[in-house]
Amino acid sequence: MTEPTDTSPVGADRRRFLSLAGVAGLGAVAAACSPCSQVARTHGVAAATAADGVAAPAVSRGLRRLTMTTTWPRNLPGLGEAAERVARRIGDLSEGRLAVQVYAAGEIVPAMKAFDAVATGAADMYHGAEYYWQAKNKGFNYFTAVPFGMTSSEIMGWIDWGGGQALWDELTGQFGVIAFQAANTGHQMGGWFRREINSLADFRGIKFRIPGLGGDVIKALGGAPVTLAGGEIYQALQTGQIDATEWVGPWNDYALGFFREAPFYYGPGFHEPGSALSVGINRRVWEELTPTDQLLIRTVCAEVNNQSLGEFTHFNAEALVRLETEHGTQLRRFPADVYAQAQEASRDVLATAAASDPLAGRIHASFEAALKRMRRWGDVSEGAYYAARALGASTQP
Repeated sequence: MTEPTDTSPVGADRRRFLSLAGVAGLGAVAAACSPCSQVARTHGVAAATAADGVAAPAVSRGLRRLTMTTTWPRNLPGLGEAAERVARRIGDLSEGRLAVQVYAAGEIVPAMKAFDAVATGAADMYHGAEYYWQAKNKGFNYFTAVPFGMTSSEIMGWIDWGGGQALWDELTGQFGVIAFQAANTGHQMGGWFRREINSLADFRGIKFRIPGLGGDVIKALGGAPVTLAGGEIYQALQTGQIDATEWVGPWNDYALGFFREAPFYYGPGFHEPGSALSVGINRRVWEELTPTDQLLIRTVCAEVNNQSLGEFTHFNAEALVRLETEHGTQLRRFPADVYAQAQEASRDVLATAAASDPLAGRIHASFEAALKRMRRWGDVSEGAYYAARALGASTQP
């Protein structure tokens, strides 16, 4: 039986990668059987090139070491593991020719300096969240998440199929970087609070750790948004520097122990309905790679991106049970007036972001057009299904 052809961009990349890898493999066999390979082993690539007048095959170029800095604490489940998984898979698929050393936030540079480190060449790659770089251009927010924006499947649809990647390339290219999706947390929770939120008035003056445009929405609601890296949040919550924090979802939040300091866990979050994370690579480093290795990295990022969604779904469910049954976490839903005012504020915040820069405006327009199309489909498919499933569950004994 003939298998159906995968016509997606990732499928096309995979076919091309296998084709290029096969050609590279034949070149490696030929090199191993020629006098040139012995010269290369003894005197390096330059000698091999001189020996037969042609460039040495990629396999003879030796090990390429790359450094990856991240915005995550070391060994953080999900987020930190995604960065490590990218590094491992690049090493595996290149058969060791590419070796990526991962450094957690603060080991080379602070979390919020990861982009600058890659742009300047102090590091070769980063794994992080694009909205951390919004001070450079508000358009970066759209490639992680914006309030009342896209779900995980929608943002994949826009970036992979709706023109998002080309706009992202244009944006990061201004800084000497190229970036790809390389994990997605799925839906994120609204956050951990020391006290209950019973009305919109309870947001006034609250010191809330929340980055990106979500922070601008909280400010519009009367709160005081604070941007902190993941490794700094618990202490800030413990000491009263902040009153509340969002992070990701039950799995990651459990790992960082927020339940010990804030018993009220609110959701659903409106600020990050499906957060894309990314690998960014220094453009000079990227252009030095062979087409096969570029394709290998793209393929690995796509694989990790897709894999992470199932991982977060599974482990969020497990962690939520533990939070409720073992630690007394109290699940809450924001009051209706909070959601209503947050949605209104989000429209103003996004309009301001769009007006801040011509490229940010084009990114916003593309994002909103894609969201409008996909939202209609979501309403009649998954949205309607969730409502039907909930209705069925309510009738069970």
